[in-house]
Amino acid sequence: MPVKLPGYSPSPHSAAGRARLGGVSGPKPDWLRIKVETGPGYNRVRRLMRELSLHTVCEEARCPNVFECWTRGTATIMVLGDVCTRRCGFCAVATGRPAAPPDPAEPDNVARAVAELGLKHVVITSVDRDDLPDGGAAHFAAVVRALHAALPECAVEVLTPDFKQDPERALELVLAERPAIFSHNIETVPELYRVARPGSRFEHSLDLLRRASARKAAFGGRTKTAIMLGLGETDAQVHGTMRAVREAGVDIMAMGQYLRPTAEHLPVQRYVSPAEFARFRDFGLGLGFAHVEAGPLVRSSYHAEQQAGG
Repeated sequence: MPVKLPGYSPSPHSAAGRARLGGVSGPKPDWLRIKVETGPGYNRVRRLMRELSLHTVCEEARCPNVFECWTRGTATIMVLGDVCTRRCGFCAVATGRPAAPPDPAEPDNVARAVAELGLKHVVITSVDRDDLPDGGAAHFAAVVRALHAALPECAVEVLTPDFKQDPERALELVLAERPAIFSHNIETVPELYRVARPGSRFEHSLDLLRRASARKAAFGGRTKTAIMLGLGETDAQVHGTMRAVREAGVDIMAMGQYLRPTAEHLPVQRYVSPAEFARFRDFGLGLGFAHVEAGPLVRSSYHAEQQAGG
């Protein structure tokens, strides 16, 4: 049974339900302070995204690392539009029914942006597109194909939705393009899925990662996932989730602090200290992960360029 947070509402994904969940109060701890820097690198990335009508998860999901990453000239590009068909309680991306089909010009525009930025590693992610029969898998494949054609030296990481309608066919399409990393975020512990990820199932996400990991020899890459802390999970639940992910064959795990985007989203139940993140990292390395990126401001694409090889 899913755990019930204090003040649990039968409709936790509604604004009223979220308001009743309580959470921490007062200022954020010092370790969550973000350095705002909008120099030439930041402005260059922003200009390119606007010129090519591209979206980034950095902006849409209000990533705290946007200033650091864009200043370095890196970005996580979000394809398939900026409207998601799911309504997760933690996510700032707009939800609803997408008004437009996938943009056929987007693969070439992504390749052009990556070429202009001179990236050696790029992360491609998307909204959930449950309105499409393949969940957007063919479009993901087209983007990877365009990137490989234009920039064969660039490592491509895909951070995909769960493709819940036809995961087997979706994996065939995406992995046939041989991404350097196949990533899918499980986001939280299974006990909190009903609260944080209505419309998704932990078992389905884990199975997608298991299927992708079983194909690593064929596509020649690694598999990866990420989880947020601070939604009300226990250490034992986090450890159990990490074990399940590692047993599924996943190589890389990212772990960061959940930060509430707006008052209509799930509240933060606690702030996890850097020392606690360090302990989770050590636990994960002890399980056999090749890499664990763990820290308060870590997100799934943070330092992604360091994780493809080795």
